Amino acid sequence: MDYKKTNTPLTTVTRDMIELSKDTGNVYETVCVIAQRANQIAAQMKSDLEKKLQEFAPYNDTLEEVNENREQIEISRYYERLPKPTLIATQEYIDHKLFFRKSNKNRGAL
Repeated sequence: MDYKKTNTPLTTVTRDMIELSKDTGNVYETVCVIAQRANQIAAQMKSDLEKKLQEFAPYNDTLEEVNENREQIEISRYYERLPKPTLIATQEYIDHKLFFRKSNKNRGAL
């Protein structure tokens, strides 16, 4: 996934949760859907970052000073400048790019 190509704002935006929850009919369910997608995005971003930084991992386990690698710093800065996973997930929800379904579990009373 190319996170730079999303039209997600880089800063927090105040949203009307009542307006956002029209698809689900429930504010809390909307928050759960967005939160679950944000967790997926965060895990994917972390995995991508770890794969890219794996190239720079030292092969020996010594206590010597590790030299800073300019490419490694640039990769880290790239991921720091990306929008946060919650903002990406919220934008996907607003753009109707998320697919979610309600579970039909019958929850009985205690």
